[in-house]
Amino acid sequence: MDPTNLGEHIHHRFDRELESLRNRVVSMGGLVERQVNDALTALKEKNPELAEYVIRTDHRVNAQEVGIDEDCTYILARRQPAAGDLRMVMTIIKTITDIERIGDESEKIARIAREMTDSSFPGMDLLMQQIDAMGQMVLGMLHDTLDAFVRMDVVAAVASARRDADVDERYVGLLTDLIQHMKNDPEDVEEFQSLVWVVRALERIGDHAKNICEYIVYLVEGKDVRHTTHTELEQEIGI
Repeated sequence: MDPTNLGEHIHHRFDRELESLRNRVVSMGGLVERQVNDALTALKEKNPELAEYVIRTDHRVNAQEVGIDEDCTYILARRQPAAGDLRMVMTIIKTITDIERIGDESEKIARIAREMTDSSFPGMDLLMQQIDAMGQMVLGMLHDTLDAFVRMDVVAAVASARRDADVDERYVGLLTDLIQHMKNDPEDVEEFQSLVWVVRALERIGDHAKNICEYIVYLVEGKDVRHTTHTELEQEIGI
């Protein structure tokens, strides 16, 4: 190879490595999104086989996180990226951690769904409808967050992050209802406690999605917007 072209060749190869990492993050995110959807479906439809499938496939998410993390470590050590490229690698490392934790939360929901296949108690259908509505809210937020990551769209990321407040509000409402059910129907307390863990898992998925939105802002704008309010976040990036 002509030595004068060596630097450009290395630069292009580095760009391809970063693009490959991004694509693998997107693939990992898609897998976790399906896990969340399948876990919610298993809970709603009392489908133990689907719940078991979610539990069995969680190792795939873990393996993808390890693989991507190892490649990021290699890039940091060998390429010593600077500025925007360094932010990209750091964003990927942080993002896959949150994606893996979303997978863990979906596995928790699936395990509860498997245990509740034969459960029946007064008001169960209405509670399940309300929990599923929260689940669809969280699933939509996760989908839009991953889409914002694909497009590196700051405006879309901020819009998705704002929805975490709605998820939190729904969580508090459902938690209040479930605690009241425990008081009124103590004989079914185990089932209600299981549903508490479900809504808590959904609330945490929303938190992880919000984190990813903040990483997108960090990557594109170079600003750390953790621990800021939604209004402050919008002002910080000028939207």
